[in-house]
Amino acid sequence: MPTVPGRGIRPTDPTPPRLTHPATPTAGTRTGARRRSTASLPVFAHNVPLRPVLGTLDVAARDDGDMNLDDTAALIVIDVQQGFDDPVWGERDNPDAEANIGRLVQAWADASRPIVIVRHDSAAPGSPLAAGSPGNALKDVVADAAHDLFVTKQVNSAFHGEPDLGAWLDARGIRRLVICGIQTNMCVETTARVAGNLGYEVTVPLDATHTFDLEGPGGIRLNAAELARATAVNLDGGGFARVVTTDEVLST
Repeated sequence: MPTVPGRGIRPTDPTPPRLTHPATPTAGTRTGARRRSTASLPVFAHNVPLRPVLGTLDVAARDDGDMNLDDTAALIVIDVQQGFDDPVWGERDNPDAEANIGRLVQAWADASRPIVIVRHDSAAPGSPLAAGSPGNALKDVVADAAHDLFVTKQVNSAFHGEPDLGAWLDARGIRRLVICGIQTNMCVETTARVAGNLGYEVTVPLDATHTFDLEGPGGIRLNAAELARATAVNLDGGGFARVVTTDEVLST
């Protein structure tokens, strides 16, 4: 897998854990989507000091239905790691992402719903998320969060880590997932796509994610806000997941 120019990080390497976090967390210890319009999805304007603004699509056109977040709905928190604060990543969007992630984690803990924490243990030399490095550590907002499963991975999908996320969910009859974390268009989107393909009912609160500007082939460059909007369209428009806001999730 080629490295990202100037970063020394494979595209499959996106996030880091906390050195004070248990080295070998154990499972079981508490320490499907419909297509609709993207009417009220938050768009993080790149030229408006990265403050979230509402999209301009017709709100009346939305077909929200019911998110069906019952007591078994699991919160999957992807790669909220300190290494993403490294300036090597470049310009980010949505400065409120961590606060919204914290709100979701607290709400799930208060309701005794299942929480899964995912950490990216990069094997790429020099990665800010390298296993055992300071950047691998979880951010404070989730470092001490009670959780039911802790998954480590070296690729984008949380379903391709250890222990087996899909097996754990299926053993408990969990079919509804809320996915948040870092990066919007990398591990969050990939995990949501895989979950949708596996038949789970997936919800992604877009404002509880963030990403960074990215350059592609031929010098094509998209800023973080554009990438986040593309993820919203890919997931919701493509039928992989329902894309909403944190407030919408917490109001269910």
